[in-house]
Amino acid sequence: MKNRLFRTIFMALTGSMSIPALAWAEEAVPKIDTGDTSFVLISAALVMLMTLPGLALFYGGLSRKKNVLSTIMYSFFAMVLISIQWALWGYSLSFGPDVNNLIGNLDWIGLRGVGLVPSDVYATTVPHQAFMVFQLMFAVITAALISGAIAERMRFPAFLAFLILWTTLIYDPVAHWVWGGGWLCDLGALDFAGGTVVHILSGVSGLVACIVIGKRKGYGTEPMIPHNLPFTVLGAALLWFGWFGFNAGSALSANGLAASAFVVTHLATASAAFSWVVAEWIRHGKPTVLGAASGAVAGLVAITPASGFVDPMASIIIGLVAGVVCYLAVSVLKAKLGYDDSLDAFGVHGIGGTWGALATGLFANPSVNELGQGLFYGNPNQVVIQIISIVASWAIAAVGTFVILKVVGTVIKLRASDEEQDAGLDITQHGEDAYTDFVSGSPFGDMKLTGASVQATGSMNPAKI
Repeated sequence: MKNRLFRTIFMALTGSMSIPALAWAEEAVPKIDTGDTSFVLISAALVMLMTLPGLALFYGGLSRKKNVLSTIMYSFFAMVLISIQWALWGYSLSFGPDVNNLIGNLDWIGLRGVGLVPSDVYATTVPHQAFMVFQLMFAVITAALISGAIAERMRFPAFLAFLILWTTLIYDPVAHWVWGGGWLCDLGALDFAGGTVVHILSGVSGLVACIVIGKRKGYGTEPMIPHNLPFTVLGAALLWFGWFGFNAGSALSANGLAASAFVVTHLATASAAFSWVVAEWIRHGKPTVLGAASGAVAGLVAITPASGFVDPMASIIIGLVAGVVCYLAVSVLKAKLGYDDSLDAFGVHGIGGTWGALATGLFANPSVNELGQGLFYGNPNQVVIQIISIVASWAIAAVGTFVILKVVGTVIKLRASDEEQDAGLDITQHGEDAYTDFVSGSPFGDMKLTGASVQATGSMNPAKI
């Protein structure tokens, strides 16, 4: 009887002593927040929408009708190819455990160890795979954006080879530098959603690619105007809509910072559309729908790095400047330098991303995000750090793209022949025709617009008559 009583008391005591330990162990395991998880997954879907169908329609409408399917295919296959690359090795290189502040290691190759519990490094309230797929959509659209610079003359097999090498050797390392614990992150560079990682890399790489591949046949001597402006405007509207996931989703939580990023994204976009249209109205005498769509995209680009650090009034200033600066890059700078950036990837993304990264260093407000304090809030050193990040991004994009294209060009022909360009890449690269009812030589099949028409729709017009 005594022994049984002793055992009962002993078990009760030891059991009560273990309760705090069990509670501590329970607290130590990261818990999934269903609200945050829903928010991140929806944001990932919105970023996917930016590429397909948003960017595909935006770029497709800007191209000539004989190249519309080819242009759309660039975006479509960026989604296909980079999704596989990201799962196999891209995510590990970008966000895996750090190697010398330069690159992630291959511990997460094939998504090994990337499971359904939260990461203890990046997003602590959502499954690791949710964070991974959100970042996947960023890698996809960055690669797809480059296609705007080389549309209508880069052969499809060469584009595929370039995509894989470029994402692995340029995007993945820079994503690690800025977001994965690399040297720019340690330096204190601010890039909330991709001003350097997404827009500078894609825009500068697009500039180098269009120079290396060369101008389209007939550039500067025949009209090369958008064939379907409604496509382009619809694409721009989808980009605007999806960009809320791009920027607000980068908070990785359904919280006040996400709400702030949402608001400033919208205000900067509206402001840039306004200033672009005013600039072209003053210069050409007419406000165009294409100018409004182009300005909106410029504003989206510029606010991206700053979206988690600035207040609403600063976002309006960022947008107003972006609209004018990007308009001048597209309408003046390109004409003076003579490069053939087919759909103005550099003028909008390279220039807009550079301004946005610099503006982050000016306007970062610690009352919005304690991690950011810019020049106008007492920290001039942040501007220096931002300039370093800009120079580093420009350098790796320019040099890396040049080397990759030269290597690919030794194995695969980069440029479509003059005959292939005359026929159109839809037929020569894919064996398809987007508009089978259009007959060459018919009253409506191959209409040529007058110089006045080109000027009227020329906000992003890549050629002069």
